[in-house]
Amino acid sequence: MTLAFAAFTRRGEDLARRLAEQFGGSVTRIDKENPLPVWTAQQFSEKEGLVFVGAVGIAVRAVAPHLRHKTTDPAVVAVDEGGRFAIPLVSGHLGGANALAQAVAAHLGAIPVITTATDGRGLFAVDSWANAQGCLVKEPERIKWVSSKVLDGKQILLRCPWPISGEKPEEVSLTEEEACDAAVTLYQEENTALHLIPKALTLGVGCRKGTSQAALESAYQALLTEKNLAPEAFVQAASIDLKANEPGLLAFCTDHSWELKTYSAEELSKLPGDFTPSPFVAQVTGVDNVCERAAVRASGGHLLQKKWKGTGVTFAVALAPVHFDWRW
Repeated sequence: MTLAFAAFTRRGEDLARRLAEQFGGSVTRIDKENPLPVWTAQQFSEKEGLVFVGAVGIAVRAVAPHLRHKTTDPAVVAVDEGGRFAIPLVSGHLGGANALAQAVAAHLGAIPVITTATDGRGLFAVDSWANAQGCLVKEPERIKWVSSKVLDGKQILLRCPWPISGEKPEEVSLTEEEACDAAVTLYQEENTALHLIPKALTLGVGCRKGTSQAALESAYQALLTEKNLAPEAFVQAASIDLKANEPGLLAFCTDHSWELKTYSAEELSKLPGDFTPSPFVAQVTGVDNVCERAAVRASGGHLLQKKWKGTGVTFAVALAPVHFDWRW
């Protein structure tokens, strides 16, 4: 987590620097040269977590104009300059503020002041668990319905196609049925469950020289529709190094906030596995398959979708290794 610390006194700055040494991050002494509104605006948009060493009220007033949604706001924590309390203020579960406050408190020997209901009662928090497992919560507005069931002393039904290590919480009952309260899935589902999407898919790309961004996007949307894949699960794209500077492909990846990873024909050829060969692709690129091999190479996992053909485009989808644990 990328962090920024703000302090208002010399004592607070000393504490902030101790924390930055432990957790990483920048430290700023708020003064006339570094006004709080300017610092907050910049750090709120750039960092994953903000720690104010000072009064809670100052922190609340500073971040209030910038709050948008708990799925996008960074974690915000306030720590008194005496180092006695660590208080998560914003994005306790999805942003990790609760976990950050607990870590800060453990380091300082302080008291973490956690006010979210599930944590306060030591109960299973589905959004906090999902975040720790690397999953995106697709419908955050449904979190309250799942959590309210837990708070009412009822079990929630969770569907997960992967094994989960550790001892299952009493508040959770596993199911294989479509009807459930929450589901870990890579697919688009039309039901009322809270869907937890593992961010674990790589899109392997093969395309002709000069393929436009629009052509790639059209093919991608067709792939998602045909295979019913959740777009939120994709985290990167991969191809051969011959495509590293393709304007259309680069624009396509930028639009989806993906890194484009590329590999040489020699590196792709050495990859073990059962891939769909193409004499034409081998003649042009020096390797018998680009999209499948690149996807597997970048993901470190296995093929979920073999070569899929669009107009002037081939795609493949690989799934990175995923691990789920009740202990987080």
